[in-house]
Parts: sequence; structure tokens; C-alpha cells
Amino acid sequence: MKFPLASYESLTAAELSRDEATAIEHYLYREARLLDEDRWDDWLALFSDDGMYWAPLVAGQADPLNHVSLFWENALLREVRVKRITNPRNWSQQPRSRCARVVGNVMVDGRDPDTGDLVVTSRFQFAEWRKGGEHRSLAGSCRHHLIQDGDTLRIRLKRVDLINSEAVHDLLQVFI
Repeated sequence: MKFPLASYESLTAAELSRDEATAIEHYLYREARLLDEDRWDDWLALFSDDGMYWAPLVAGQADPLNHVSLFWENALLREVRVKRITNPRNWSQQPRSRCARVVGNVMVDGRDPDTGDLVVTSRFQFAEWRKGGEHRSLAGSCRHHLIQDGDTLRIRLKRVDLINSEAVHDLLQVFI
């Protein structure tokens, strides 16, 4: 996979109708809802076969291979994480985390001229309640690289930039 763009400067304009832009917003809202409702198979199906899920460790990080990341997951690693989250023997998920995600400020930034991916940025608030009454809040931005696959969109890349990415984090078990 080509590494995601480090800047928006090389994006080309994306000509979208209001209905198409609204459909992209709803796509991101639906993704958050699938995660909130633990609909793992439906969420995994949103990704393209080569889709990656990435959270850089450092703000502005250009690529996931030459730098440490919080996570850099392909389809297999996402499936492994789902199995770990849902395993009844996973003591740290008894009871399972309850999460709420709020997505906003959705902006279609343009198209990657090399891949044709539609690049969409959004902001998020994430709340997680865990065993023992522990509560965690995270916030940041997401950059989705979306491709058209027949009649649906697929995620080629979901990049999650936490505002406190360089902080010491408790286990990041659930998807952000």
C-alpha cells in the first residue's frame, strides 16, 4: 500500500454534490454506530481487502513503518482484536466496554492524485466505560481514505490522530 499523504497540499479537488457529501457524512456516522453497538462483522466489512487501521504515536507522523505507532492493523489484526474483545475469557472485558463515539466536522478534503482515494477528515469524541467503573475519554481527528467498490464505499485507510497520542495510555482494546 502507498503510504497515506502526510499533507493535504497534493490533494486534487473532489467534485461532489450535496447528496454525495451528505452520504459520506452518514457513512462515518454509521461506522461509529457499528462500533458503539459492537457490530464487529459489519464494521470489518467496511474495509477494503487491503484496508489499514492506523493510529500514529506522534502528531504529524508521515508513515507507520519508519516510526512507532499505537497501532497499524491489517484485516487479520483487526479480526484478531475482535476475537480478543469478544472472548468470554478476556477478563479485562468482563463486562465488555461500553462506548459512545461522536463524529463531527466532516470535511471532504479531496482526492489523492496517486490512488484516486477520496480523503475525508473528521473530528471525534470517544467515551469508554470499563470494568470497575473506569471511564476514559479520547478525542482527535480521523482521516479516512475511501474507495468506491461497486455501489458502496470501502475504507482503504482509517488514520486516528489522538490529541494526546504521546501520552501513556491504558490498554487500547476497543477500536476508536
